[in-house]
Amino acid sequence: MEKWLKSLKTKTPQEGFELAITLSQQGIKYTQPSEAIRKKLRPKYAKDPDSLIAASHVIAVNYQTVAAANNYWRENLSYSLK
Repeated sequence: MEKWLKSLKTKTPQEGFELAITLSQQGIKYTQPSEAIRKKLRPKYAKDPDSLIAASHVIAVNYQTVAAANNYWRENLSYSLK
């Protein structure tokens, strides 16, 4: 696999959330390296509420990790969520 993750540091919570999604997607690629199989399975889990909830949970856990690595963005006090 290619080396793609250089850091968990992000400038904003939005960037952190996007990184959490990327971490989740990459986790799937590591678990099932065959793109053909992933594409074949996607229609089934895309319509399954339990699978979608599980995917959201994985993203949330990854977001917790990124947020902790960024000290919950407290270092940059001028940043606003507005």
